Amino acid sequence: MNTITSFFQGIEFENPYCFLLLLLIIPIVAWKYFFRKKMQASFTVPTVAAIEKIGQTWKVRLFWIPHCLLILAFVSIVVALSRPQTSFRLSDVEVEGVDIVLAIDISGSMKAMDFRPNRLEACKKVAEEFVLGRPTDRIGLVVYAGEAYTQCPVTSDHNTLLGLLNNVKFDIIEDGTAIGDGLGTAINRLRESEAKSKIIILLSDGVNNRGYIDPYSAAEIAKNMNIKVYTIGAGTNGQAPYPTPYGTQMMITEIDEQLLKAIALQTGGKYFRATNNDKLKAVYEEIDKMEKTILNETIYENKVDAFFKFLFAGVIFLIFYLLLRYTVYKTNP
Repeated sequence: MNTITSFFQGIEFENPYCFLLLLLIIPIVAWKYFFRKKMQASFTVPTVAAIEKIGQTWKVRLFWIPHCLLILAFVSIVVALSRPQTSFRLSDVEVEGVDIVLAIDISGSMKAMDFRPNRLEACKKVAEEFVLGRPTDRIGLVVYAGEAYTQCPVTSDHNTLLGLLNNVKFDIIEDGTAIGDGLGTAINRLRESEAKSKIIILLSDGVNNRGYIDPYSAAEIAKNMNIKVYTIGAGTNGQAPYPTPYGTQMMITEIDEQLLKAIALQTGGKYFRATNNDKLKAVYEEIDKMEKTILNETIYENKVDAFFKFLFAGVIFLIFYLLLRYTVYKTNP
């Protein structure tokens, strides 16, 4: 059965309307077993006790074989008339991938709980979904707070990347918000990239207050290297709940939107504001649509007629039918 299924999966029919002829089987079978039965001669006997003792011969038990052979012959010939063809396709795919660096703020303010369960964990979850949706791209990860470092270089090994993303946590570097350092480190990861499209997705929830690299200077470098920077401001407007040793307290949310907008504008990117989990996910989905991987596919197709096999089978079934019909199952008029 698996062999038959796999065979027909590679078959196309040039004249599929010929299959309508198969509908003729229904009236033929109906006439054979219902109307013709009434035309057969019969006689009446007072009792069938003597006849029942005779039993059935093998010819009687197998009377259906000639009819099945005739139906198989008809079906095979109809399939041959539909002109089945085997189709062989060879695809030549050229992938023009995108090199991407995710630059994520892991400063203390990312503990705020206006995102569930907090800003950092929400960002990690959405970033993971983004990575899984781009299997042909090389992606790297940079984290920053008071300083920045590379958590994962640009790689096509997404399993390793996702493992390192999952290990991102608070307090592994000095606190603060060094947006310039985060952007500069991300740019350095793409410095030797030969990809036609290079982008950085920079997420921050605060104001630049630390670091050695001026954010505007870093943006100028990105522009000169043809690196597009998408910036995301994460956090609600006004205040957000924040965990403290004394319970949850409200903290003031400050995001340097002017800086983030300037970086995006200077590099040809776009600025987004995300105030909850759903909006953050929508931001990454929009970026995903804007930065699509280019696939160039050339398909070579070759078709070969396969009707002869069905025609040959139909002729064989018909020959066996005629042999049985006029020898073993021959009837007198």
